[in-house]
Amino acid sequence: MEESSLHSLKIMHGRKFFNRAFAVIYAFAIIVLFYYHVLTLTRAPLSIVMFISDFILALLWFTSQSFFMNPISRQQFPKNLEILVDKKDFPAIDIFICTADPYKEPPLTTVNTTLSVLAYDYPMEKLSVYISDDGGSKLILFALMEAAKFARSWIPYCRENKIEQRCPEEYFRKNHTITSQFQIIQDSYVLGLAALEHAYI
Repeated sequence: MEESSLHSLKIMHGRKFFNRAFAVIYAFAIIVLFYYHVLTLTRAPLSIVMFISDFILALLWFTSQSFFMNPISRQQFPKNLEILVDKKDFPAIDIFICTADPYKEPPLTTVNTTLSVLAYDYPMEKLSVYISDDGGSKLILFALMEAAKFARSWIPYCRENKIEQRCPEEYFRKNHTITSQFQIIQDSYVLGLAALEHAYI
C-alpha cells in the first residue's frame, strides 16, 4: 500500500465497538436524567434552567457522536508524491502567516516561521507565502527585509544538505558538525539577529 499510494485508510474496529457501547450507556444515562427532570420540573423554578442546560449539553454530545461511530486511522506517504506526480503537476500552494503586534508576537518568531515555510521541500514556483501584519509595524517590515537577505543563503543550504529542521533558530540551537558552509550561514543569521535587536532599541 505504501509503495503505490499517497495515503492509506484503516477502520479501527476495536475502538468502534467500544465507542458504540459507551454511546449506548451514555444515552441511557441521559434518558434517565431527563426523566428525573420531567418529574421535578413543576416543583422548583430552578429545574427549568437545569433542564435547558442539560438539553443543550445533550444535543452537543449527540451531534458529536457521528465522529466516533466509525473511527478511522489515516497515514500519509509524502515521499511517494514525486513518484506518482511530476513536479510540474504539483498544485500551487498559498500560505498565509498572520501577525499583529511585534511586542506580543516577536518579529523573530514571524521571521523563523517565514524562513521555515520558504525552505519547504516543494517547487519554489508553486509556493507563495504572504505575511499579514494587522498592526502595520515597521519593525516587522524591517525583520522581514533582513529575513529576505538571509533566505538567499538559507534556502539553498537547506535544499543542498536536505535539512529537515528548517527553522533557523532551532537548527542552530542544536549541535552540528562545523563546516565552512555552516559557519558562513550561522554568521549571517547572527548578524541578522544583531540588526533586529538594534532595531528594538
